[in-house]
Amino acid sequence: MTQEKTQFQGLGRRKTAVARVRLKTGSGKFRVNGQPIDEYFTTVRDLQLARAPLALLDVPDGYDVSVNVQGGGPHGQAGAVQLGVARALKEANPVLFERLRENGFLTRDSRMKERKKYGRRGARRGFQFSKR
Repeated sequence: MTQEKTQFQGLGRRKTAVARVRLKTGSGKFRVNGQPIDEYFTTVRDLQLARAPLALLDVPDGYDVSVNVQGGGPHGQAGAVQLGVARALKEANPVLFERLRENGFLTRDSRMKERKKYGRRGARRGFQFSKR
């Protein structure tokens, strides 16, 4: 006896932010850390970034999305949410894999801040040189 799953999960990471996404069939509620998404992400850029996979597939009202995100800043968190939602959608409906892949939603952005090196002021910048 096979039981159909009603809840799907996706993990998204970007810079130092980690988003754990739960997707359920429902009325279209999107909550991030217990708050509505438009209260949590205040800039239009971050809102659109986080909602992009749902907007692409024209299913924003078909799923209830619950996200727990921590670490990083607002933009990194929005990127992590985007990847997590895309992975959860792929798990919910494997047919969507190609469309999500073509639009770059399933690719992890691996860019991170470079670590500071010893003998330097930052990752690459040296200390100021004084001739006299």
